[in-house]
Amino acid sequence: MSIEAVFEFVETKSQYQEFQTCMAELKGHPGAQMPALQDAQRIYGYLPIEILKRLSNELELPLEELYSTATFYAQFTFVPKGEYTISVCMGTACYVKGAGDILDSFATELAIEPGKTTVDRKFTLESCRCIGACGLAPVLTVNEEVYGRLSKKKADKVLVTYQKMD
Repeated sequence: MSIEAVFEFVETKSQYQEFQTCMAELKGHPGAQMPALQDAQRIYGYLPIEILKRLSNELELPLEELYSTATFYAQFTFVPKGEYTISVCMGTACYVKGAGDILDSFATELAIEPGKTTVDRKFTLESCRCIGACGLAPVLTVNEEVYGRLSKKKADKVLVTYQKMD
């Protein structure tokens, strides 16, 4: 059973100001859609519907067009990322050496499916394709830190380390 996290959009004053500054620079410029989406993702960490609606209004573009673009590119997300993004490599070398078991174990322990974020926004769990460290298979990353030559037991220790961090 997985827990579906629902997140309330919260915007800080500094985020609002930065967003308005970006919009002022982009408004009226042809081709502003991608830079605006990228700026919004950078500012908020994801693309909440409230911001997509604001972008639609500011850029005078249909909301559907913005949504279509954002869903086409993998760099965009509609769910906030956790403080720690755990990516388990599911490339052939990693998968053959047990990455699927590690991913399943993490999903169970965190009570989320891959692609989701825990309710406390501490963890986001993802599966990814080859990260280019096949000689270290199976591999996972936590943010930018790479962990290789993992067994399920070693991977669980990595997770526990981050669970203990505040």
